[in-house]
Amino acid sequence: MANTYTQLFVQIIFTVKFKERLIYERYRIQLEKYICGIIKNKNSKPFAIYCNPDHTHVLIGIDPSISVSDMAKCIKSNSSLWINEQKWFNDTFKWQEGFGAFSYAKSQIDSVVKYILNQPNHHKSITFRDEYLDLLKKSDIDYNENYLFEWFN
Repeated sequence: MANTYTQLFVQIIFTVKFKERLIYERYRIQLEKYICGIIKNKNSKPFAIYCNPDHTHVLIGIDPSISVSDMAKCIKSNSSLWINEQKWFNDTFKWQEGFGAFSYAKSQIDSVVKYILNQPNHHKSITFRDEYLDLLKKSDIDYNENYLFEWFN
């Protein structure tokens, strides 16, 4: 897009269907690399990613030609297709419907990258549900409990 200059940083968070803990450590790095490839193919830049066993955080410098919704849909559909092609599981792998998206200023990027890469330690003291609700509250996002992720803690 000629004469278009942007600086758009978005953290996208999504969960495994039924909140199952299916992203085993032995698959995590392969999946993270694959998701980074999806993002790069959309002319965007992955800054940080961490695939927890039951949910994923990814910080993206997103190209203005793609909406956040389309990026999330692209990541989830392509990665679930790829996971199923790998035959890691007996059943079909699926991501849960929906996602969370949070925007950041450039001055916040380093702290968000550290936060995402520190997920294993972070979740020793806080559940994903509490983490997600805290992000919604800190971002002043109105939400309806009936339309949040399915929680199975």
